[in-house]
Amino acid sequence: MNNTEVKELTPKEMADICVAVADDRKAENVVQLQVTDLSFIADYFVIASASSQPHIKAVTEHIGRELRNKYDIRPTHVEGKVQSGWILMDYGMVVVHVFSEEAREMYDLDNLWGDAPKKEAIEILKELGIIKPDTI
Repeated sequence: MNNTEVKELTPKEMADICVAVADDRKAENVVQLQVTDLSFIADYFVIASASSQPHIKAVTEHIGRELRNKYDIRPTHVEGKVQSGWILMDYGMVVVHVFSEEAREMYDLDNLWGDAPKKEAIEILKELGIIKPDTI
């Protein structure tokens, strides 16, 4: 692919990339929720925890840089501050939430959207061939 060709991503592909990039930056408890049938806001939520404020910043910056540089995709909206313990990156059909462990527990999006089909990062990484299917 040359610099003028940019692959269009489906919402699922974008959500998978966000999971893989968050995992690459050592985010913890990374999950993907398919909220297509539950919300008009998005098709997928990617939720991840980070261990510190610099870690939240590193995860969100890495996701933003990866989507921008490889796919020319930018968030339509970013909310939150590292100091608040929660950054939300809105990519339209995919919304990424990176939390401190405390903020994730307090807002409890995993439970709030508990009816949504959920995949753990390990499942997605296996599907993408990033880790071998027989691992863990």
